[in-house]
Amino acid sequence: MSVDANTDATSGAGVEDRNDVLLRVRNLDAGYGDLQILTDVDMDVFDGEYVTIVGPNGAGKSTTMKSVFGLTAHMGGSVQFQDEDITGRRPEEIIHVGIGYVPQNDNVFPTLTVEENLEMGAYILDEVPQDAIRAVYDRFPILEERKHQKAGTMSGGQQQMLAMGRALMLDPDLLLLDEPSAGLAPDLVDEMFDKIDEINEAGTAILMVEQNAKEALRRCDRGYVLANGQNRYMDRGSALLEDEQVRQDFLGG
Repeated sequence: MSVDANTDATSGAGVEDRNDVLLRVRNLDAGYGDLQILTDVDMDVFDGEYVTIVGPNGAGKSTTMKSVFGLTAHMGGSVQFQDEDITGRRPEEIIHVGIGYVPQNDNVFPTLTVEENLEMGAYILDEVPQDAIRAVYDRFPILEERKHQKAGTMSGGQQQMLAMGRALMLDPDLLLLDEPSAGLAPDLVDEMFDKIDEINEAGTAILMVEQNAKEALRRCDRGYVLANGQNRYMDRGSALLEDEQVRQDFLGG
């Protein structure tokens, strides 16, 4: 049975006995300027886990993601990563602790080549790790084929792969993905999800916001359902798919 909004978000779904928490969000209030979007949001991601956030438009899904990465106005609550308090830190500080972020829009440098984009992913290092570029090319062969091509001339799917590859250059422990399938042709959506599965299976934890809720929940370990900036449900992805109330209210039946 799905855990509702009145239950602590760490309980249920087989996680109550786990002690390998990577990301812990508690009582998070956040928004933009003076506009509060999130109210008392709780969320966990465990080491190597694949977690999806779903919900209707305006639910606060992307705001939650951006709040973890320091891109919103913090109004209350806390964000911890590997037991370190990162509440209110700026993105340029958060990237150092092992979190990568791929925004939905404007996620590549269009006038730079593919390889230059990847090099930008390692800008905090003294030297670009060639083994990291090699690993990205092994995971996304199309990027190696087009390494001298300007990113802005690539298809939407290829740009999304490049954005993920750039975020992987620092080998993050947690990868934040905001609507990775948005705008992709239907035949590319499954390929994108397969790539995300591979990244997770290689050991990188995933926290993803996704409009294709049914497919995301089918693939992930656990899911959170947000509505009106608050937790509504939390459970295994498969359990949320089978929950009649969740299906009726948030998944179109």
